[in-house]
Amino acid sequence: MKKWIVSLVVIILVFTGILVKVYVKAQEPLNTAEKKALALAEKKVAIKEVDDFHVYHGIDTVNVIEGKAKNGQKIIVWIPEKTKQIIVRNAKTGLTKEQAIKKLLQEKNPEKIISVRLGMEKNIPLWEIYYRSKNNLINYYYIHFETGEWLKKIENF
Repeated sequence: MKKWIVSLVVIILVFTGILVKVYVKAQEPLNTAEKKALALAEKKVAIKEVDDFHVYHGIDTVNVIEGKAKNGQKIIVWIPEKTKQIIVRNAKTGLTKEQAIKKLLQEKNPEKIISVRLGMEKNIPLWEIYYRSKNNLINYYYIHFETGEWLKKIENF
């Protein structure tokens, strides 16, 4: 009986170790992209703290950094993969995540909002809202970051 318990514990530890290694390996490209994006962003703005980093995959791939500048102001940095043309905005100049959701709710009645994130298309900073409709179909709603204007919708009926 003792051998079974020891064998089971060893198998669980080996399996857990393999899962951890796979996860760490899968995160390497994202960590590398974040380091490169931060190095580029530092050329234009002094970043004191990074709150969020993600890669937006729209028409073009864009790295998005949300954080605080050295002066303490919340900033957002967009870095398109192709052009590397850095765009920096003070977070106060645009809509918050909650305001973007409110804009969607004024026009649509989603069953569930899956994600809300910053992105950029055609050099226009935007909010992408990914949601499910009542009939369980996936939809996208894009809102201009600064003006709050609707930019485009991808709807399934």
